[in-house]
Amino acid sequence: MTTATAPKIAVIYYSSTGSVHHLAQALAEGAEQAGAEVRLRRVAELAPDAAIDSNPAWRAHVDATQHIETATHSDLTWADAYAFGTPTRFGNVSAQLKQFIDSTGGLWQRGVFADKPTTAFVSAANLHGGNESTLLALYNTLYHWGSLIVPPGYTDQSVYAANGNPYGTAHASGAGDLPGENVLNAARYQGRRLAGITNRLLTGAAA
Repeated sequence: MTTATAPKIAVIYYSSTGSVHHLAQALAEGAEQAGAEVRLRRVAELAPDAAIDSNPAWRAHVDATQHIETATHSDLTWADAYAFGTPTRFGNVSAQLKQFIDSTGGLWQRGVFADKPTTAFVSAANLHGGNESTLLALYNTLYHWGSLIVPPGYTDQSVYAANGNPYGTAHASGAGDLPGENVLNAARYQGRRLAGITNRLLTGAAA
């Protein structure tokens, strides 16, 4: 008889003013609801203090999230699956998350990422502010890794209620608005879906 083990999921993100942080928390909650063991990790901030201090919301978020551990390579080797989150930067991945990903060449060469389920989530100021292109850009890395991309698709009503992005949960922050329950529910579903698929793969491998 196969003994199922709890899938280990690393939720790794960058957030400047809080939107992606809230999505990351919700996705982690969903994965835990599905029985996963989760590490919630933020990547290191690269911006200088002068830039952060120029935006009170940015400074407040940086100060409020110091208790969240910074992502390391050991989190990547520990995990059975990944969820990456980033705000859009001109339709692309933020420099902070990209720098962390760009430091993983040695792990990639060792095959650490191969066959591991991975998903992503994003936020932009506007509904059409580059969320989809950012997700697709991030997924390009996962093709190189040989990871198994797990998008939410149109597999649950929560996706439709959150503006229907099948590539990954996406938030349009407008004038600094944080994600509402409709978007957070979609992120929780994305976490449950990632955990469920990871568990099925682990169970199959054990068998």
